[in-house]
Amino acid sequence: MCRIIGHLGARLSADSLRAAAGLQRAGGPDAQYLAARDGWALGANRLAVMAPQGGRQPYSLGTGIHVVYNGEIYNHRDLRRRLAGFGHRVDDDCDGAVLPALYAHYGDGFAEHLDGMFAIAVIDLRNTPRLVLATDGAGMKPLYYHWDPAAGSLLFASELPALLALPGVPRVPRLSGLDDYLTTKTPFGDETMYEEVRALPAATDLVFEPGRGMRLHRRGPARAEPFPGGPAGPPATLEAAGAHVRNLLRAETGRLAEADAPVCAVVSGGLDSSLVTALLAERIPSLHSFTICYRGTWPFDERAFAAEAARHAGTVHHEVEADPAEFVTLLPDVVARLGQPNADPITVSSYALFRAIREAGFTVALTGDGADEVFLGYRRMQQALTGGADWQDAYVDSLAAVPGALREELYSSEYRDWLRAAGSSEDRLRRRLADRLAAVPGDAAPGSAALAALTALELDERLPAYHLRRVDHLSMAHSVEVRLPFCQPGVQRTATALPQPWKLTARDDKRALREAARGLVPDSVLQRPKQPFTLPITAMLRDGLPLMEYARDLLSPEDVRRDGQLDAAAVQRLLRRQEERPDDTTALAVWALMIHRTWRAQLAAPALTGARAA
Repeated sequence: MCRIIGHLGARLSADSLRAAAGLQRAGGPDAQYLAARDGWALGANRLAVMAPQGGRQPYSLGTGIHVVYNGEIYNHRDLRRRLAGFGHRVDDDCDGAVLPALYAHYGDGFAEHLDGMFAIAVIDLRNTPRLVLATDGAGMKPLYYHWDPAAGSLLFASELPALLALPGVPRVPRLSGLDDYLTTKTPFGDETMYEEVRALPAATDLVFEPGRGMRLHRRGPARAEPFPGGPAGPPATLEAAGAHVRNLLRAETGRLAEADAPVCAVVSGGLDSSLVTALLAERIPSLHSFTICYRGTWPFDERAFAAEAARHAGTVHHEVEADPAEFVTLLPDVVARLGQPNADPITVSSYALFRAIREAGFTVALTGDGADEVFLGYRRMQQALTGGADWQDAYVDSLAAVPGALREELYSSEYRDWLRAAGSSEDRLRRRLADRLAAVPGDAAPGSAALAALTALELDERLPAYHLRRVDHLSMAHSVEVRLPFCQPGVQRTATALPQPWKLTARDDKRALREAARGLVPDSVLQRPKQPFTLPITAMLRDGLPLMEYARDLLSPEDVRRDGQLDAAAVQRLLRRQEERPDDTTALAVWALMIHRTWRAQLAAPALTGARAA
């Protein structure tokens, strides 16, 4: 696991590259590498998880091919054997050492042969210098880039603060960024909050050659049977499907348990993380598990469910008790680490949890992220299945940090006018959803078509942007590598191929996954209603509590007016509404504005942002 940085075509000193790479050193504290030549550079900060004695980057093949990468290649042993048959000898035991030979043999399509989570950069100097970037199929390992056609350069980094610290990368916020953020809680797809910075989408290859420009290629799904070793089609019963899913997850979890560093599990008390913990405990004796809870008495306390799941699995369980009074000091650090706003309150809790995991001596953590997307566990998915013709309205509203009517109230008149002319984020989201719907076969039932369209959008855009980048940045902020069984290609292929009624009906969600977990997790966990694993901000944003006092200071009329996008009087009314009649919608709106205001303040103070991120 590493953090990577580099460029092709720019004129950057080694000192400026080292300074920028230092901003993402927490994600790779064990070694720092930089190869900087005339017109190109590749750098890596290493977190030693596999083969700690090897792994020196860039990995090279002769003088022509140089590679840095972030992630884990799970099929590297199979690739070594295959490459040996082609005459390539790979001496370094580290998984990434196979990449130069793999690229040399397969060219730009080399990533199609990888099984793992990765963000890869290849400099090929054999003819015309060229840069190739590649991301894994789920988007587990983020990569950000800035392309300057006029200068003929492309710069990239694993984290936004590092990329923005490179000379020549503009720190200009997008005018539509606030509307994007409040509509979907963070920008989706390849967008970021910055005008000239993009995120490389999942399953995407980027090829850049100065003088010839840049091109993107989206790889298709890997070719493999969704039910290997079984019948030609899906299992014949729900019970058989559950057994197949259980066996598949057992194999994937066992594979992800392999590491030359200590491995633990994150358990929230929900179905997904409890199942991963139970399966991991089968592989690792005296497995340690971790959950987050909050000092004091708060609603939605899941520690009892997490503890029961841990007892059932036989783990050594740790309750990380975060102090809500500390959140006002953690919040700026969290925003700086993410590099842009994410409105999910769980960001602060996750930051505190991964800090505790690292302090306890663990480098690798397995989590249950991604299960709701692949096995259909969100309430909005049931609503789309049964909601009739207006399901799109409910779906779009469900993704928002601030509902549409309230956004209109909070925006300044100038910003509202600009959005009417430029087009709103909600309009663009509806068009993308309509495009997904148009791609569904015409013979699909209306509910199934709606479900297929939104699931495609969730997997392609929301999961990488909203969930996986957040998990990656906040875990690597404390030198912890997160591994994600539900995001593995085999699991996603199987879940996609399962008949929809075995995943979701009007009454039950994640049916095949619940069947797979039967007997492995306590009945209390298996049967409990879904509850978001989050921070109880409605209760914490109350008069007299530290978080509310912080909100008032942060959202003062003077600060709110500074950007010209929000109506200061409307924001004050929102704060009073939360003080007098607290509710979840108002609390999340206040929280989202706090996060955005924190980010804008850091954007105006780059030295402070860099210090916090270092």
